Amino acid sequence: MTEERRIPRLVRLVSAGSDLAPLGALLDAVGSAAGDVPALLALAGDAGRNWPKPGQGETGRLWELLASVAGVDVAAARVFEPHLDAQAILDQAGHPPGERGGLWGVFAAEGPGTRLEAKADGGGIVLDGAKPWCSLAPLLDRAIITAHTETGGRAAFAVDLRHPGVTCEVPVWVARGLREIPSGTVKFNRVPAAPVGGDDWYFSRPGFAWGGMGVAACWLGGAVAVARDYRESLRAAAVTGREADQIALAALGETDRILTAALQYMGRVAERIDGGGRTREAGLSAWSEALRVRGTAAAAVERVLSLVSTNRGPGPLAFDEPYAKRMADLALYVRQHHFLRDDAQLGKLTLAGEDPW
Repeated sequence: MTEERRIPRLVRLVSAGSDLAPLGALLDAVGSAAGDVPALLALAGDAGRNWPKPGQGETGRLWELLASVAGVDVAAARVFEPHLDAQAILDQAGHPPGERGGLWGVFAAEGPGTRLEAKADGGGIVLDGAKPWCSLAPLLDRAIITAHTETGGRAAFAVDLRHPGVTCEVPVWVARGLREIPSGTVKFNRVPAAPVGGDDWYFSRPGFAWGGMGVAACWLGGAVAVARDYRESLRAAAVTGREADQIALAALGETDRILTAALQYMGRVAERIDGGGRTREAGLSAWSEALRVRGTAAAAVERVLSLVSTNRGPGPLAFDEPYAKRMADLALYVRQHHFLRDDAQLGKLTLAGEDPW
């Protein structure tokens, strides 16, 4: 393994390399903790106290941090991102820092056969039912969870996952990717919940779109690491006398072109978010921007995975554990994107005139 391959490197969107240099110690710690979820959660907890929040002037910096963590270990980014998103949501809802302690998750998915309801109970609210896709719930302290309300909408609530009314099912997690991050169903039996915004606030706030773009930054960070694996494999082969042929070079060139365009686009969007009125003046909603960013990032990831796996062949997938893990983790993580369904949403917005072109 080359020295460059061994030492975590930074993923840049908007900063100069010198600006990101202090991140090296954290990335070293992430690399050492890879596979150790409690250790990664502790690092994520520290990050939640210090890292910037989206929409407050340093959105690009936040996305660089997430992408850089994913560049070290995709699963680590899957640990960091929800906790940081929860901290941002609580901040957007006006919850003071004293109410944000502990390790948090964000559980907003819906699934067939499960339904979580928020019901009035005296002077408060309790949650009853089940929520699917609750990653790492047994290891977390609290979570922001969306539930169906008695008015027919959906709203977000903060809950204590240590409450006796919370039952975390052990999932049958057969995935080869993100093996250390199982996502199971959590059942709630009259669990007290604190409102985080009102009905539909969670989905209508600009921060919902910003959080979705933060996930896309993680995808791109993982793809950058896959591309670096490929480049280093070509360099290593050249040392032994096997120079890259035109096909291998074309794949590397396309990979560079795709990733550079996607990263630069994310950087420009981050600047627009922090610029406030510029997005609104252009007639673009936060959600249409999120659909463009996520779709662009997901397409870039899919193409890079295809280019690299096709050109490297089966050997490293079978015998290079860090590479094989990265490929499997990223392939599963990017499946969070809805691809054609999200493009259909964007097409509807474009048809209505919400486009930058």
